[in-house]
Amino acid sequence: MHFCQQLFVQKEVTQKETEENLSYRSGLKNRKRIVVKIGSSSLLHPETGRLDYHRIDHLAEELADLKNQGKEVILVSSGATAVGREVLGEDRGILAHDAGRMSRKQACASIGQARLIMIYQKFFEEYNQLTGQVLMTKTTIVNPTSRENLEGTIEELLGLGVIPIVNENDVVATLEYKLGDNDSLSAMVASILKADLLILLSDVDGLYTDDPRSNLHAKFIEYVPQLTEEIMNMGKETTGSGVGTGGMNTKLHAARMATASGCDMLIVNTKNGVGVIADVMNGENVGTLFRANEDPTFDLIEYVEETY
Repeated sequence: MHFCQQLFVQKEVTQKETEENLSYRSGLKNRKRIVVKIGSSSLLHPETGRLDYHRIDHLAEELADLKNQGKEVILVSSGATAVGREVLGEDRGILAHDAGRMSRKQACASIGQARLIMIYQKFFEEYNQLTGQVLMTKTTIVNPTSRENLEGTIEELLGLGVIPIVNENDVVATLEYKLGDNDSLSAMVASILKADLLILLSDVDGLYTDDPRSNLHAKFIEYVPQLTEEIMNMGKETTGSGVGTGGMNTKLHAARMATASGCDMLIVNTKNGVGVIADVMNGENVGTLFRANEDPTFDLIEYVEETY
């Protein structure tokens, strides 16, 4: 084939994928059960590492609006340890000499989780929405009885019109039982509850062919119709934030769990605010969309045990 013809075919394929992407996104407004994950870096002021109350207020407003549209909403939220450090003053260097110990981190999580859920409840009440707290560990996922109880509890909360707020139970999770990040946790929740859509609110635009911070030629990927090994290999073990724990590698594993379970997933940047949730639901071309490809042979528990 002539070189010009090759370019033409390549352009045609790209155009086709673009049209498919935009067409598929237009249907996201019809998704019924939606899991939204927000990371620590999206909850805190980057200058101080302290809670951004305006953003939390806006998040409550956005999710309450989804509920008022008849959607079922589950929030997976990080931030407990960071809030605990703020309460203790460790974010300002007080008691910082012990900050690296696991027991200190878990103490911060204990203090911070109580404070964080109180803050969420206060803001959601402003929009006439009830919330419930759900804490879990890897054991909750891999143990059949615990997993069944988790599913039953969240289903009951949704049936009551409550927004469940889920987080890993860092207070009791030991290293071998920690899931490590809430990207993975949110995908597990989406899989177990057969959600239609998972939105990862992050401090990155989405998936690139390489790390854009170190490779200026890295290209942004708007649409992933199918997760291939080539795509999975684009994951990096790094994270762009000093407070988050999930890099692109964890987001791609989350995409594997979500899409194989029949759930669409998006990675979107909150740099311009959490109003990006409404952009997603309006079908706008934001972030990276991983299209659902349900795999009847996919075993979530087996995947979790092998990966984590």
